[in-house]
Amino acid sequence: MAKARLVGVGMDYSATSKSALKWAIHDFVEDGDQIIMIHVASPKADPTNKQLFADTGSPLIPLEEFREMNVSKQYGLTPDSNVLDMLTTLSKTKRVKVVAKVYWGDPREKLCGAVEQLKLDSLVLGSRGLGAIKRVLLGSVSNYVVQHATCPVTVVKGTPSRAKP
Repeated sequence: MAKARLVGVGMDYSATSKSALKWAIHDFVEDGDQIIMIHVASPKADPTNKQLFADTGSPLIPLEEFREMNVSKQYGLTPDSNVLDMLTTLSKTKRVKVVAKVYWGDPREKLCGAVEQLKLDSLVLGSRGLGAIKRVLLGSVSNYVVQHATCPVTVVKGTPSRAKP
C-alpha cells in the first residue's frame, strides 16, 4: 500500500478554487490521503483569532469543527455549504482526513510558506484565467506558486471569463 499523501488545496470559495477542489477529489486524492484546505484571508481582516495566529497561521481545524459557524467566524471566514458537503462526502467515501488552516497576508507568500510549514506532498490551486495584461498588472498567484513552491503544484484552469458584447 502506498504512503498516504498530504495534499493542500488553496481555497477562497471562488468558482476556480471550487473547480480545483472538485478536480482534486475526483482525479487526484486517494483513499487514506489527507487534505488541508488552505485559506489565505486579507491582511486587513481582523477576526478574533488573527492576533493569536497572525505569524504562523491557525492551528489545523478538523472538518467537523470548521463546519460550525462560530468557529469559522473566529477566523474571519464564511464557508460555502457546497464545499463543506463535498469534503464531508470525500472524508466518508475515501476515508480522507480533511482539515483547514487559515493564514493572513499575501496569498503568494502564504501558500508557498504553507508548503514548507506543512510539508505538503502536493498543492492544488485554481487559476483565475487572467489575460496577459491583467496578469502583469495584478500578478498571478498560481504562476508565482508554481515557480516558488517546493512541492509539485497542479493549477486547475477555470472557465475563461467572456467579455460582454
